[in-house]
Amino acid sequence: MDINLMISIFPSLLSGAVITLKLLASSMFFGLLIGLLFAILRINKNPIINKFAYGYSYFFRGTPLLVQLYLIYYGLANIEFLRNSFLWVIIREPYWCAIIAFSLNTGAYTSEILRSAFQTIKEGYIEAAQSLGVTKKITFYKIQIPIAIKQSLPAYGNEIILMLKGTSLASVITIMDLMGEARKVNVLTFKPFEAFITAGIIYLFLTFIIHNIVKYLEKKYGFQT
Repeated sequence: MDINLMISIFPSLLSGAVITLKLLASSMFFGLLIGLLFAILRINKNPIINKFAYGYSYFFRGTPLLVQLYLIYYGLANIEFLRNSFLWVIIREPYWCAIIAFSLNTGAYTSEILRSAFQTIKEGYIEAAQSLGVTKKITFYKIQIPIAIKQSLPAYGNEIILMLKGTSLASVITIMDLMGEARKVNVLTFKPFEAFITAGIIYLFLTFIIHNIVKYLEKKYGFQT
């Protein structure tokens, strides 16, 4: 094992790690919004709305993330209507296609995490709010959503870690993230072990940070009601 090579490629891999973190942060932000929306639709009593939300969740959880990434990056580019619309500025860029794919994927998992959290909220909280004359809308936004988010912290922490590893697929559509930089080093040096074990160490360190942040939030706010 060439330790000197691993040390020399570390800065370039760190630059790729910055791209990885940007992809992760953007995807988790949009994915949380999507997940919250579809979680609300999933608990809706209207069967059409409920089935629509379930279909979205089922599709993105049931198909590989790589397939979704290919469909968005290569598939959307073949739709003439999109090529002639203002959306082409976005979907022609690999970076934004990756964010769209990752956001939709994590949004599906997040919707199920939040749906489960909504369904475990004790009725006593809602009844107490109603007894005080709080409207259903305010109860939902001020009480149910915060409780659901708090209760979903452990599962959502795992989803962040899974998405961190999922961002490594961005390299297949020419994005020079952490894995993309590792692949480039492999091509230039023909030393895959050094390239990928260094990338793996960085991924492991990022996972360690995320895990401890989530653990701290769990300890501070708790997730039991």
